Amino acid sequence: MLTIRREEPEDAEAIARVHIHGWQAGYAGIMPDEVLRRLNPLAWAQRRRDLGTADPEHPFTTLLAEVDGVPAGFTTFGPYRNDQDRDDLDPAYGEMLAMYVEPAHWGDGTARALLAAAHDGLTARGWREYRLWVLEDNARARRFYERAGLSADGQRSTYPVPLAGGRPPVHLDEVRYVGRLDG
Repeated sequence: MLTIRREEPEDAEAIARVHIHGWQAGYAGIMPDEVLRRLNPLAWAQRRRDLGTADPEHPFTTLLAEVDGVPAGFTTFGPYRNDQDRDDLDPAYGEMLAMYVEPAHWGDGTARALLAAAHDGLTARGWREYRLWVLEDNARARRFYERAGLSADGQRSTYPVPLAGGRPPVHLDEVRYVGRLDG
């Protein structure tokens, strides 16, 4: 049975594992293998704790999907980040910052349920439009969002992926999608 609930502080490691598994499967062939291999769930969990994402007063909300009590995916949403800067928020628009699903649950409805829950959360906060960024080469995610009614609006950005050894980051192209929340 699929349930969706708000993130609790003790969920940090489970969400980090889902996040990393989603990156490793979803970004294979897009992101450098060395980056995907070195992802550390304990470090990512600590980053979540440091950011305080489970705090009810945090500007962003994370919802955790569980199938039979086992973490299967998550989504994070809140106000739009100008230039993807968490310290420069535009209250006129909502944003879905992240949605990742365990690869074993791809295609089983978990992602659709998370997207619907994010829509409800964004709508409840008064937004009529929301935005999200997706890697340009992530064809699977782009098809999912397009089938859900979102469309690319022509805005582009780059996502810097840090490399080890002091090497300059790899810059991956992103496109912005926009969706309506009022019907």
